[in-house]
Amino acid sequence: MTSTGLPDSLIATLPGSSYTDPQIFAQEQERIFETMWFCVARASELARPGAFRTVDVGRESILVTRARDHSVRAYFNVCRHRGAKLCTEESGEVKRAFQCPYHAWTYGLDGKLVAAPNLTKMPDVGRTEYGLVSVAVREWLGYVWVCLAENPPSFEEDVIGEVVSRLGDVESIERYDIDNLSVGKRIVYDVKANWKLIIENFMECYHCATIHPELTEVLPEFADGYAAQYYVGHGAEFGEEVQGFTVDGSEGLDRIPGVAEDQDRRYYAITVRPQVFINLVPDHVIFHRMYPVSVDRTIVECDWLYLPHVIESGKDVSRSVELFDRVNRQDFDACERTQPGMSSRMYAKGGVLVPSEHHIGAFHDWVNERLGAPLG
Repeated sequence: MTSTGLPDSLIATLPGSSYTDPQIFAQEQERIFETMWFCVARASELARPGAFRTVDVGRESILVTRARDHSVRAYFNVCRHRGAKLCTEESGEVKRAFQCPYHAWTYGLDGKLVAAPNLTKMPDVGRTEYGLVSVAVREWLGYVWVCLAENPPSFEEDVIGEVVSRLGDVESIERYDIDNLSVGKRIVYDVKANWKLIIENFMECYHCATIHPELTEVLPEFADGYAAQYYVGHGAEFGEEVQGFTVDGSEGLDRIPGVAEDQDRRYYAITVRPQVFINLVPDHVIFHRMYPVSVDRTIVECDWLYLPHVIESGKDVSRSVELFDRVNRQDFDACERTQPGMSSRMYAKGGVLVPSEHHIGAFHDWVNERLGAPLG
C-alpha cells in the first residue's frame, strides 16, 4: 500500500471537479493557455500578405496575419479605440489594412494605426503607441505558434524540448519535413469533454484493445495496453502483414524521403503541452490542435499532411484518413462518455491509474504545478 492507501499498482487521478468546475477552467485559461506557446494555424493558410485567421487563445481573441515583409504577425483582436473586435470572421484576406467596423480606426499589417476619422487633427496620437498590441509568434513545423505572455517562455525548451523528450532528438522529427508537407484533409471535431480528458486519452493505450479494433490490427503491440509515448524514442511497429497506415492495412502513399530506415513501418505519437498532438508515420503526418472552449467542450482541428505531389496529383488519401478519423471518433466518444461521470459524487475524489497509465500522473502533477505557480 502507498501513503494514499492505494495498492502499489495504482495511483490517484485528479478529482472530478478538475474537469467540471468553471473556476478551475478559468485558472487554466489564465495560467496555461495564456502563458504558454499555443499552436493556432497552418502557415500555408497565411500564404499572402493580408491573409488572416482569428483564434481564441484562453480568454482572448487573437488575430494572426502575414505582413508585407512576409513575416507572420499576431495581435490581440481588439481595436485600441473603444475595444470592438476588429475581425469577426474566422479567416479571410484584406488588401492593405484591418479596419474596425465600429469607428473605422484602421491598422496596417504591421499593426500600426494608419487612419481614423479626424486623425490628422490629433497629431499627439502616436501611430505605434495606439497600434494593435502584438503577441509573440513563431513558425515551426509549418505551423504558427503564439504566446500571450509578456515574457514568453523559451520556445526551444517548452515546444521543441517536448519533442526531444519524446523522440530523443529533434532530428527525428525534422526527417519528416513537416514544414513542406501539404494538407490533404482537415476535419474539425466538436468534443463535449474537458481538454484534459482528451490529452489523457491520447497519452495511454490501455483502452486501445477495447475501442480501437482497426488501430490494433495495424499496430498489434497497442493491444497490450502500452502507448507509443511510454518509451523515449520508441515507435510502435506495423504488423507483419500490414503494408501501410491505412484503415485496412493496405499500401499507403509515397514515403517521405527523409524518413530514416529505423523509422520506417513505425508510428510515433507526441504530446506538446498544452494542446498539440503529433502523429508520425512513413508516408504522412497527422497534426491535432485543441482549442478548449469551456470546461466541458473542446474543438479539435486535425490535419492529415502528405508530400505535395501526392495531393497535387489527386491521389486517393481516404484510406489513411479513415483510419485515424475512426480512431479520433472512437476516442472522442469515450471522452464524451467520461465527462458526465466527472460530476458524479462517486468521482468527487477522482479515480485511479494502472501501471500502463502512470505517466498520466506526471501530466496531472504538471497541471497542478501550473495552477499553483505565481503568475510572472
